[in-house]
Amino acid sequence: MGVAKRYLSKAEVQRLLGVNGFGWWRLVRKYESFPEPEERPVGFAALGDEESEEVWDGTHVYKWAAEIPEFAHRGALLLRPLPEVLAPGAWAGYRDTVRGPALDWHTGLGTIRIVHSDERKAASDVASAVVKSGKLESVVSVCALFGDMGFTGPALVAADTAHPDIEYEASWGDVAALAGTDLPWWPDLLRLPQVIRLWQPGTKATVVAVPPNEQETVLRRAADNKAFDDAARAAVTDVANDIRNNRIDHTRHDNEIFGKRGHGTKPNPVVIGAVPDTAGHPLPCDTDPRTLRAGWRALAGSSHPDAVAALEVATVRDPSLLPFGAVTEVPVRSGTVYDRWAQRLTLCDPTAAHAVLAQGERAQSFLIDPLTDMPVLRIASSKNIWRFYAPLSLPAAGEELAAVVLHHTLWIVTSGGQVHPAPCTPHEHLWWGDGWGDRPSEAALVTDALLDDLGTAVDLREHWKAPEGLTALFDEQHKQGTELSRSTLLHARMTPPRTR
Repeated sequence: MGVAKRYLSKAEVQRLLGVNGFGWWRLVRKYESFPEPEERPVGFAALGDEESEEVWDGTHVYKWAAEIPEFAHRGALLLRPLPEVLAPGAWAGYRDTVRGPALDWHTGLGTIRIVHSDERKAASDVASAVVKSGKLESVVSVCALFGDMGFTGPALVAADTAHPDIEYEASWGDVAALAGTDLPWWPDLLRLPQVIRLWQPGTKATVVAVPPNEQETVLRRAADNKAFDDAARAAVTDVANDIRNNRIDHTRHDNEIFGKRGHGTKPNPVVIGAVPDTAGHPLPCDTDPRTLRAGWRALAGSSHPDAVAALEVATVRDPSLLPFGAVTEVPVRSGTVYDRWAQRLTLCDPTAAHAVLAQGERAQSFLIDPLTDMPVLRIASSKNIWRFYAPLSLPAAGEELAAVVLHHTLWIVTSGGQVHPAPCTPHEHLWWGDGWGDRPSEAALVTDALLDDLGTAVDLREHWKAPEGLTALFDEQHKQGTELSRSTLLHARMTPPRTR
């Protein structure tokens, strides 16, 4: 989450510290540790102080004041020196807030509200809401979760109701000392109002079913859809189970990290509020790979909205589940090598694969490559492009690679005269020339594999092992439309590159 930035003008710093013009002059001369000003950021405006070009980081000033005896009473409340004798604290119950569930704790400083959220500005927003309501309920400070681990427990971000728009980091151990007890903490996925509302001091950790996320919900809906065959339903169930297993494991790991005993001999004052329900865990994720491939292929060819939603999950989570390679775009342009490819494309009704490939844009035409079964779109609008999935392999039919043509991507010309986009796995892309420090070894490895077997399924996981001679050839800054013949490619493959 982090601490939200809040800049203060000179006038605002003076009001925060309670000093007039002379007091300001004295302050900056007396304290060398006083925070340095910063240049006014773009868009910053402070009423009555428009001329000043300097501003101060509010968090730095507020923290500095807490450490200086003269200004400690105006500094960050939870950073001031703790009293030698602490008044006993007490739990003060549950609260719903604008940023999620919270627990209140009565302390010797007043009520401290802990919001169990790690969203940005949660502390400031809740403190501001308390002030705006006019019902302070003696709340003096609001803490929210930083999302990380501190030295004495979960890291905290605080905002005092005296200055709700200034956030700073606070110590879990200090707040626990003020509260007089170990403080409860809930893992991210179990940070639910209905769970936190039931907590009281001394209660055991609640066993809670980890709720499904949107991805799992989408996949479970598809798995229950009788419009899909058994293979498709098994495929989405497999991924849904994997998501559920990961979420349960993540929650258990969170509890292990945030509930650990601490850095020294003194344990952290942390009570784990909830643990995940592990009944039946782990769910099976061992569907036969052939069934998975068949299932996702069937979903890709479906026109059902549930298939579209399931494919969108797959493209985000693991595009290698789908029978398609990398998404590729080239401009619609006659006379190019790929214009020959475009002429064989066949119009078709849109499928789930087309819908996902559109990426929210409106397509002019939905097509398919009859030789590779790859979906293709023509996006007219302002782009006028072909967008398609690269194949994972090419139909060989006894042919061999005759040439590679470089035009926005690699195009394979076969000995039978066919033109194909070069195969490419979903996480890679094919290019040549200057790669801003990166060499085009992917293009070299694909070419190397196709020279030996036009129908091979490419694997680019170790693309850096491509033949140095081919990599050096693709390193060159070739013009669009450059054709590299089979002889040229074979010669490059067997020729060690010259030392630069």
